Amino acid sequence: MVFSSMIFLCVFLPVVFGLHCILPGIRAKNALLILASLIFYAYGEPVYVLLLIASAFFNYMCAGAISRWHQYKKITLFITIAGNLGVLILYKYAGFLVESWNSLAGMTVPVPDIRMPIGISFFTFQAMSYVVDVYREVTERQKSFWKVLLYISFFPQLIAGPIVKYHDVEMEINQRAQTLEGVTHGIRRFIAGLSKKVLLANTLGLTADILFAAKESEVNWVVAWIAIISYVLQIYFDFSGYSDMAIGIGWMFGFHFKENFNYPYISGSIKEFWRRWHMSLSGWFREYLYIPLGGNRKGKLRTVVNKMIVFLCTGIWHGASWNFVFWGVYHGCFLLLEEYIPAIGRKGGRLKGCMQRIYALLVVAVGFVFFRTETMSRGVFWLKMMFTGFGKHPAAMSLAVQQLTPLYLLTLAAAMIASVPVKDVWKNRRGYEPVSYILSFAGLILCILYLAGGTYNPFIYFRF
Repeated sequence: MVFSSMIFLCVFLPVVFGLHCILPGIRAKNALLILASLIFYAYGEPVYVLLLIASAFFNYMCAGAISRWHQYKKITLFITIAGNLGVLILYKYAGFLVESWNSLAGMTVPVPDIRMPIGISFFTFQAMSYVVDVYREVTERQKSFWKVLLYISFFPQLIAGPIVKYHDVEMEINQRAQTLEGVTHGIRRFIAGLSKKVLLANTLGLTADILFAAKESEVNWVVAWIAIISYVLQIYFDFSGYSDMAIGIGWMFGFHFKENFNYPYISGSIKEFWRRWHMSLSGWFREYLYIPLGGNRKGKLRTVVNKMIVFLCTGIWHGASWNFVFWGVYHGCFLLLEEYIPAIGRKGGRLKGCMQRIYALLVVAVGFVFFRTETMSRGVFWLKMMFTGFGKHPAAMSLAVQQLTPLYLLTLAAAMIASVPVKDVWKNRRGYEPVSYILSFAGLILCILYLAGGTYNPFIYFRF
């Protein structure tokens, strides 16, 4: 089940929210959320719900062992990490690894046909962070398995993030309050995220899909730039939209998740971009990989190696493909460039700031070419067409013009405005509250009409 579906909007969420409001006591409310979360996951993954429960139980037992037997805590932590990564490798990377081995060694080892469970990267990373925090004594072991299961399986962040740390929601699992202000704020935030996903990301994504599926003879620089601009905006509004919906649902039920996106496309450097983009993921890698590797405390060379390891892993986390490996290393290289040439990221006047934003956007856009295409060779072709695909291409120009419909142009303009912090300026003006509620209601109606029509509504998190 996904948030942007009629069954979730009209049946699942209203029923679960209504029951959560009327049930007495935190135990009953938690039991409801566990049951609802398992139903939510089982709706699309009926078999893998057992894997989700098994993952929660395994990590619960490992955290308990670390807490009870201090003399074996290191070996237990090793078993925990190996077990979690082993499951992740089996379900997500086994086929990719075998195919790569066959290509390199010239062999024909059968490629395992294993379907990847939705959201396995998200709930595995959450589970590992809980055990590591118990090991570090950042948080105490939770004695109740059911509370650990609720933390790992809670449906708002289960399949699309953000990645939530246990100590950030521990108090609210044990005791929380639903307030009218929190519920209204949550509903408004949910609708904002739903509108990002349905009205902006889906419209832009349809154009991106059409153009990226075009024949090479139908691609020139105009088609290439329309395609990548559409995809750059699609992926931002899809990712941030799902995060907004998760945060909004959390507020509705009395949970408070941290922000996950902070207008990344206004960044003046790649370093700043990663401080604003998917902050829960970059924070996870910083806290649980970069710092344990030594961070920047062991000299310049070690810092370089550590950063490249982190971004290699970031690329691999996003998908089982050499394109994602390249994407991670690509971003790592630009971070190192900014490290060794500080002037690139150092703030200057208005002109320099403008040039820095253009630089960062261009680097991000080029990287997303390889994020979107299926193979490295296809990515290189699109990159080539972006910068050298000039000349007369009647078929390409015809294809480009076909995409520039009034709806697309209106959506593109709205997306560009929404990708910068215009709302934050407007927020402080008189009249923001009533207008925002009117816009939220209108956005919800438009989203329902769009979804009721059964139109294009992709779920791009299947690979995660």
